Amino acid sequence: MSAPGAAGMSRRELYTLFGALMLTMLLASLDQTIVGTALPTIVGDLDGMDDYTWVVTAYLIATTASVPLYGKLSDLYGRRPVILTAIVIFLVASALAGLAQNMLQLVIFRGLQGLGGGGLITLAFTVVSDVVSPRDRGRYQGFFGAVFGISSVAGPVLGGWLAEVDWRWIFYINLPLGFAAMIAVNQILRRHHFPTRPHRIDWLGAACLVPAVVSLLLAVTWGGNDYAWSSPQIVGLFTAAGVLTAAFVLTETRAKEPILPLRMFKQGTFALASVIALIFGVGMFSGIVYIPLFFQMVRGYSPTESGLLMLPMMCGMVLTSVSSGFVISRLGRYKWFLVAGSIVITSGLWLFTNLHVETPLWLSSAYLLVLGIGMGMFMQPLVLAMQNIVKLEDLGAGTSTNNFARSLGGAVGTAVLGAVMTARLDDELGANLPGAVAQLTPEEAAAFGASDLSAVMESPTVVAHLPDPVREVVQQAFTDGLDRVFLVAACIAAVTVVLTLFMPNLTLRSTQASLEDDPDAKAAEIKAETSP
Repeated sequence: MSAPGAAGMSRRELYTLFGALMLTMLLASLDQTIVGTALPTIVGDLDGMDDYTWVVTAYLIATTASVPLYGKLSDLYGRRPVILTAIVIFLVASALAGLAQNMLQLVIFRGLQGLGGGGLITLAFTVVSDVVSPRDRGRYQGFFGAVFGISSVAGPVLGGWLAEVDWRWIFYINLPLGFAAMIAVNQILRRHHFPTRPHRIDWLGAACLVPAVVSLLLAVTWGGNDYAWSSPQIVGLFTAAGVLTAAFVLTETRAKEPILPLRMFKQGTFALASVIALIFGVGMFSGIVYIPLFFQMVRGYSPTESGLLMLPMMCGMVLTSVSSGFVISRLGRYKWFLVAGSIVITSGLWLFTNLHVETPLWLSSAYLLVLGIGMGMFMQPLVLAMQNIVKLEDLGAGTSTNNFARSLGGAVGTAVLGAVMTARLDDELGANLPGAVAQLTPEEAAAFGASDLSAVMESPTVVAHLPDPVREVVQQAFTDGLDRVFLVAACIAAVTVVLTLFMPNLTLRSTQASLEDDPDAKAAEIKAETSP
């Protein structure tokens, strides 16, 4: 079996396809960030304060759980029908979310959006890997990293602006862009044959995997917030996740067409890259979630303004993602970009442990630039490492494994670091807030006592209007809590530095031939993995 290369397409077709794939990735990644700043407006319009977090959580859970399924389905049925199905699901759900009349409807349609979004991201990487050899893939996939950087900044800003116009356009805006991407992908891929093979869907594996992921994500989402970590609900969810995961692994060893072929993990490079992707998600993505919190809760900026303040990170990420992609394609090797990227990411997270209430804006911007540079250097080489090693028949499953591990790590890490920050906040506020309240006038103390402290924890507007002694304590508590978060995140990211040093320094293949079918490449891999 052979896959088409870039030579099978005209330059115009390749660039058109690549642009359409970037657009589909932008839609999916933007929807992870665009809703957050508009949530207060949406909640006020639909009167659903009790369910507001589920607007984000439903999308995250559905996206993470569906990623491995899309990878395997595209290996069996071909890329074009599966990616078109994902786009259709995403667009239908976007239209329904825009028409939602209550919070329950919106949460359900956001979950449906996530089912489509999980396919958009992983299949975009996979389709590029079908038409471009690993050696040349870096220069194209580097732009995908730029898409993630743009969405991380554009999402909050665009969401805040559309919330002031009409929040329903947050979802409607996907329709014209999605239709354009769907037409381009369909027109180009239909003219090029992507081989498939006789297939049998692993229904039992899917029945174990999806509820296992959902149980784990619900446990880390609810734990410490809706329920205590030791509560029967959380313990039960973790137990269910463990049992279902064990059942999934057992099922995959017996399935003829497993969703996640365990044979891929026999390759040392693939197994190591999967672990790195998981830890990368825990340390890096979860750390980034809390940077806007510093700008909002400590410095008093609005969500939209905090999104704009993330621009240095986006610029660093776009710059190094694109440039490193071209350099990797020229050199044909990726290991030392992973090592350097992990070092820079760890350094950037450690720099954020030095934040304080009076930190100059230019200094925090410099920290963001460092973090963005590391992210751009790291993300795409990791995908290339996994794609370079797997068989062509497992290319979709291998690519989706990287995205799945990274998303799962980010979801779990965000919850874990959230617990770290909450514990620190409780300690700081418990120790210092009573003394601050004692300094207030009777009128100020009465007004503060009537306020809802949970609202203080969620709204930068409330923090900005607190009496001076109380505001200073709250801001310092958040600063100390965030310092602890970034310290833990930096320690986790440091693990990736060690792991990337053990990555073999393989040469990216210049053809689409499978590594397993290329004796010279296989021998080089064995030599690289066994050499000191």
